[in-house]
Amino acid sequence: MEVIQTIFNIDTIFFKILNYPMSYLEFFGTIFYLLSVWLIAQKNMLTWPFGLISVILYAILFYQIQLYSDTIEQIYYFGACIYGWIYWEKSTEKENELYDFRYSSIQNILILTGITVVLSLLLTIFMKDIHNLFPKIFPVPASYPFFDALTTIMSFIAMFLMAQKRIESWVYWIIVDIVGIILYYIKEVKFISFLYVILLLIAVCGYIKWHRERIIKIEKEL
Repeated sequence: MEVIQTIFNIDTIFFKILNYPMSYLEFFGTIFYLLSVWLIAQKNMLTWPFGLISVILYAILFYQIQLYSDTIEQIYYFGACIYGWIYWEKSTEKENELYDFRYSSIQNILILTGITVVLSLLLTIFMKDIHNLFPKIFPVPASYPFFDALTTIMSFIAMFLMAQKRIESWVYWIIVDIVGIILYYIKEVKFISFLYVILLLIAVCGYIKWHRERIIKIEKEL
């Protein structure tokens, strides 16, 4: 039990790379997360079990570096991975427009944009005071509460859209990745910051791939 607790401590170093101390948590969480994103861009069902492992590791990591919104975000991701796994399983069983990779309507996109803005502001207000509300659980004030909250809410929505096979989910991920690159670099989890550079490239490629395949499908139906 003591060995397990040591491994899951952010201060337990796995190895150093260019004088940067790499913890077990950061390394394996990052590897599994990167694999899950690459797999989902390839429309591979294995993305979901890999995703489940990564969110557990990241939840532990983010709690220890006081990114509380990100910690809560991982709990949501866990449920979203289960939902996406089930939804995609249905896709292999049914030939139906409901299960196609597609864009949402303009109306739904505008609604989700409004929801993103409102929830991000509300979460920011809450996170600014969370150390006063729950001092025993969150003894240290949240770091960069607005940007942490913004990426959290955008990630919530992006994950739901991705589980629903909505192509615009990649646009959300692109924005999240850009903010994440800066935020995690400042918080000195530089390996994760570097990961987000890779994730940004995957998100761009994922969007192009899903969009192109949607166009090809539409052209075949004409």
